[in-house]
Amino acid sequence: MNTELVLEIPNDVHAIEEVVRYVVEQCPCCEENARKLQLNFRVGLTEALSNAILYGNGRDPSKRVRVEVAVQSAKVTARVTDEGNGFDPTAIPDPTLPRNRQRVGGRGLFLMRQLMDEVRFNERGNSVTLILRLPSGNRLGGGVEA
Repeated sequence: MNTELVLEIPNDVHAIEEVVRYVVEQCPCCEENARKLQLNFRVGLTEALSNAILYGNGRDPSKRVRVEVAVQSAKVTARVTDEGNGFDPTAIPDPTLPRNRQRVGGRGLFLMRQLMDEVRFNERGNSVTLILRLPSGNRLGGGVEA
């Protein structure tokens, strides 16, 4: 069974929790993969939305964020696109290195990369695609799977 969602959300951090909850509820594979969806996907999507609102759109209330989600039996794909100028994801320093631990920024991107199976950016850098592969035949869904 395939499910596709397209949402245009206000550029407001207060909308994130409700959007993430709604998206996860629409996943028909939620029962079999509850843990992976509740942790990996929820956190990855939350971070992508936060980055789009805070950094991509610069908290500008006149801008919006587009969320596109495709749920298939073997994976969940989410694309988050903001109206900003974009950025170079390769220029973000690794927050786990000792010299970067006190720096602000980079942790959300790090979390997305650790929790999702794939993280891809468009050329402009204003759209991120998150892919989470779902284990087949595992009713409990396992724990944190990076």
